[in-house]
Amino acid sequence: MSLFISQAHAAAAPAPQGGGMEMVIMLLVFGFVFYFMIYRPQAKRVKEHKGLMSALSKGDEVLTQGGIVGKIIKVSDDKDFIVISIAEGTEVTVQKAAVNAVLPKGTMKNL
Repeated sequence: MSLFISQAHAAAAPAPQGGGMEMVIMLLVFGFVFYFMIYRPQAKRVKEHKGLMSALSKGDEVLTQGGIVGKIIKVSDDKDFIVISIAEGTEVTVQKAAVNAVLPKGTMKNL
């Protein structure tokens, strides 16, 4: 009979599983890395940009995200828009969020 039926051999016992603490520790390490390398610096940049937008006032020279340099001639607090004078008689209305940096006074004259 052994000619037609192969003999069955018992499989080896599986290796014992870990308690799961290694996985929890690894997830905590990844959580800390995510917080300190990604979330925290981004939150700091957002906070600084909000402070920059709230401090905008008439007469400031600004650089927009599109690369436009101009002087603020009107600030609208309720609508979050500002009017920038690019050149004599040329005005552009942009959102406050489009302001990338406030430049030192006299920068436009040096350009």
